Amino acid sequence: MQAYLIVFFGAGFGGCLRHFVNLVAARTLGTAFPWGTFLINISGSLVMGLIAGFLTFRSGMQGSQHLRLFLLTGILGGYTTFSAFSLDSALLYERGDLLGMALYVGGSVALALVGVFSGLAVMRALL
Repeated sequence: MQAYLIVFFGAGFGGCLRHFVNLVAARTLGTAFPWGTFLINISGSLVMGLIAGFLTFRSGMQGSQHLRLFLLTGILGGYTTFSAFSLDSALLYERGDLLGMALYVGGSVALALVGVFSGLAVMRALL
């Protein structure tokens, strides 16, 4: 139960941070392009790499599951799931599974777009 609470509080903070970045981006860069989401996905992926790398290679905290849950699953999961997608892709690459990485990246993007367009089509038909 403790792990769920750790993720819950981290995700709440990450979601608030995401909302803040979206508002600032809309006010400063406009809304003609989804700058907020674009910046969130890139910055979240960068921070995911930094934290995962630090926890794995430098800090001696490889066993700190609670810290990983709070920072990576919680805060960054609430901020952007694209960061988890990016880390999963990088791990497949580092394992030498280039085909798996290509299928994961291509399949995720293509099927996510199919899912969004399908959902929109269903709602247009129903409403």
